[in-house]
Amino acid sequence: MQQRSETLSVSTRRGLTEITGGVRGVLRGSGIREGLCTIFIRHTSASLLIQENADPAVQRDLEAFLSRLVPDGDPLFTHVAEGDDDMSSHVKAALTRTSEQVPVREGELVLGTWQGIYFAELDGPRERHATITVIGD
Repeated sequence: MQQRSETLSVSTRRGLTEITGGVRGVLRGSGIREGLCTIFIRHTSASLLIQENADPAVQRDLEAFLSRLVPDGDPLFTHVAEGDDDMSSHVKAALTRTSEQVPVREGELVLGTWQGIYFAELDGPRERHATITVIGD
């Protein structure tokens, strides 16, 4: 059993940034052919999604839905130290995920035909980091 962990830096803008290629690069560098790839972020105003990567309208629609569900500047929120999008970004992150796991088979991520791995920046732009850990043989 082998393990490799690497940090992937991501320059984000508010919205979804596909990181599938970066994750694949870490996997290929690991030499692991069968196992599990975990992607984890240590941020409270960002998240990870596995979502359709064929039509950019999907990303726009997801962003629009989350913004309608949890609008910036909602008077309900008192945590606004960093602006109107401060607490709304935390709520959006709580509704989504900070990690994803993808099986590895024959040295490749086992993703569906239209799936991509996305870093969701909920209040950026920022320089963010994802920890990619691959374990297996």
